[in-house]
Amino acid sequence: MPVSGLAGQRNDPSFDGIYDELVWRGLIHVSTDEGELKELLGGPPITFYCGFDPTAPSLHLGNLVQLLTMRRLQLAGHRPLGLVGGSTGLVGDPRPTAERTMNTKETVAEWVGYLEAQVRRFLDFEGDAAARVVNNLDWTAPMSAIDFLRDVGKYFRVGTMIKKETVAKRLNSDEGISYAEFSYQILQGMDFLQLYRDYDCVLQTGGSDQWGNLTSGTDLVRKVEGRSVHAIGTPLITNSDGTKFGKSEGNAIWLDPAMTSPYAMFQFWLNTSDADVTERLRIFTFRSRADIEALEQATADRPHERSAQRALAYDVTSLVHGVDATEKVIAASAALFGQGDLRSLDLATLEAATAELDSAALSRDGLGIIELLVASGLSASNSAARRTVGEGGAYVNNTKITDVDHTVGEKDLLHGRYLLVRRGKRNLAMVDVA
Repeated sequence: MPVSGLAGQRNDPSFDGIYDELVWRGLIHVSTDEGELKELLGGPPITFYCGFDPTAPSLHLGNLVQLLTMRRLQLAGHRPLGLVGGSTGLVGDPRPTAERTMNTKETVAEWVGYLEAQVRRFLDFEGDAAARVVNNLDWTAPMSAIDFLRDVGKYFRVGTMIKKETVAKRLNSDEGISYAEFSYQILQGMDFLQLYRDYDCVLQTGGSDQWGNLTSGTDLVRKVEGRSVHAIGTPLITNSDGTKFGKSEGNAIWLDPAMTSPYAMFQFWLNTSDADVTERLRIFTFRSRADIEALEQATADRPHERSAQRALAYDVTSLVHGVDATEKVIAASAALFGQGDLRSLDLATLEAATAELDSAALSRDGLGIIELLVASGLSASNSAARRTVGEGGAYVNNTKITDVDHTVGEKDLLHGRYLLVRRGKRNLAMVDVA
């Protein structure tokens, strides 16, 4: 079953069908025949697939676009296949700039397991539209090189292959492209053919930057089986100011909580600009058109309330990590500024919530309030620290300290080692007591 944040989600009934909803949400940037595709998605249930290569031990926000698109199609009654690329991950999808570093077979196999678990969190595996997870290594590994060239490679024309956008960029660069990465589109095309044969799969979804690889599959099925199948390319998401979406402080936002904590995930969405928040609500949440339009109006009328950003952060963090984790994040944010109990926060949440704060390490001997304020950088000198205490602006673990001679004891340490020191309303620091 999917994570708790996905439980009970449904597509918006105000649309005529799932195709129109995908268009409104901005999820169809490019596709095969629009009329046929709309008819296909509005008819009896079909089987479709999306592939995820194990190039890292976790999926990221770009992959989340695909996972939620799959979820929307499943909610409309269609059957998803989540393909994890045990073979394509060994080769590497060509990047526009340079060759990928090939990971070991052992590493790729380990990452396949991680990604399979993540894909399963977003789909239902019961009922009439039950999902499946497949691994393309299952049908690629038994095939000899001769069989690959004779049975698959003969259907591909080099002239067409070198015109694919990413391949063309690499061919015109100093880096060039290896035969291995050049052949990637054949491997992906073979996936579609195999899934068509095994599951009558007739649709593939993916990012629009993968369009050349997507159409390699539709072309191969048409040539080999004489069947017209389809592809949808979702847009590459960029911020309105031109910066790259999906990163915070230069680091990717991962779906694995060990790589990007629920707190960091929540803060990422909370920091969405007013110019981008409506688009993000359409793509990354299951809120209805009426609800999103109301939030858009609230942003225009009362931008300081950041209602849309709060809704976005709550929904996406819940989708990825579950409602309970999201509620802990909200409680942690409130507790940092005295609106909740710091001691109620588990260690992981506390550490994630304070990860970006200024910090200091002190020994357990003589933890006086003046020393804490100065060591943490909240006060520039002992005299400045004394003024802060005298003016009622010094806090330890949200408790106001009014005595300049106050010393913190063992009982005050959070999880036996931390102190949250605050000057005034907003200036915070974390002290790690050794």
